[in-house]
Amino acid sequence: MDKEKLYGFYLGHRGEITGTATGLIAAIMILSLGFFKSLFIAVLVFLGYYIGKRVANDKDYLKNLLDRILPPGTYR
Repeated sequence: MDKEKLYGFYLGHRGEITGTATGLIAAIMILSLGFFKSLFIAVLVFLGYYIGKRVANDKDYLKNLLDRILPPGTYR
C-alpha cells in the first residue's frame, strides 16, 4: 500500500483508529495490571498531558504552579 493512500485512509478514519487503539491499550493494561493500577496510570498520563500543554502555552506556568504549592523561592 502506498504511503499517501495509507495517510489518506488515516485522515478519513482518524477517530475510529484512535479510539480502537486507545481501547486496545486500555484492555491490555486492565488485563495485565488490574483496574486500579491502570486507572492510576491513566490519571497520571492525563495530568502529564495537561501540565505539558499548559507549559507549552505559558513558559512561566510551572514556576507559578510551584510557587502556589511550595513556599516561594524554594526551588530556585
